[in-house]
Amino acid sequence: MQSWYRFAADLILLIHVGFVTFVVLSQLLIMVGGWRGWNWVRNLRFRLAHLAAIGFVVAQAWQGQTCPLTVWEMDLRRLAGEATYPGSFIAHWLDALLYYQAPPIVFTLVYSAFGLLVALSWWWVPPARRKSYSRTLDS
Repeated sequence: MQSWYRFAADLILLIHVGFVTFVVLSQLLIMVGGWRGWNWVRNLRFRLAHLAAIGFVVAQAWQGQTCPLTVWEMDLRRLAGEATYPGSFIAHWLDALLYYQAPPIVFTLVYSAFGLLVALSWWWVPPARRKSYSRTLDS
């Protein structure tokens, strides 16, 4: 049973990495795509999903909550008999990769600044309102 918990925890970790990658990489692509004239970055569904994702992160940070994916992963690791880490996913991996430690408010402010960048990109690179996704791929 412990190996199943370990597998599930690793799967949650991969989903978490995918979520973070979606939020960060999408913003980069929106900015570059706006500059380069890529119509697909103006897809309303894509942009709403992106805005909702960062909005969820920012709201959690301001409420002082740990991401549910982190909580779930740590619970599964505990059940698997593995070591867990305190705090947020991003804080843990920054510490592990870059030896960077900061109080939680620093991460809240960074998430908020990134959320503001996402919101401003709606003005800089406004999403298309009436075009379907399939039509924007042809451009």
